Amino acid sequence: MQVLSALVVDDSKVMRKATMKAVLQAGLAQFSFVEAEDGADALDKYRNGRFDIMFVDWNMPNLNGFDFVQKVRSEEKGSAVQIVMVTSEQKISKINQALERGGANAYICKPISPEDVEVKLTKVLERLKNRKKKPVKQQGWIKKLFG
Repeated sequence: MQVLSALVVDDSKVMRKATMKAVLQAGLAQFSFVEAEDGADALDKYRNGRFDIMFVDWNMPNLNGFDFVQKVRSEEKGSAVQIVMVTSEQKISKINQALERGGANAYICKPISPEDVEVKLTKVLERLKNRKKKPVKQQGWIKKLFG
């Protein structure tokens, strides 16, 4: 089984650990994790590394998750990485903003659970598997959210 490189971005170390634990407990793939404590730290690690997937909190100091995602998507290699927002922001307007305007591929509301990860990552991991086969067609935010 291929090991996926994952960047986990949250200003709370406890939440980074909870995200990694839930992702591993979902058992959908093997992961190698790199942690970032805010969007600025994540941007530096992203630019100096290669990641298949990123789990990004919204509300962080220095560079929030939404702005981080937009910066990643604006860079040439940013189109290849799958981005999952993992956040306490639960308003439909925020979900729409992250998925449609921000460029996130999936959205999970905190508290994160292995069940939530399984539902959301199944679609994201399928996109990762197919990305080398054919280009992924852009979809609206409702399609991204519910598949």
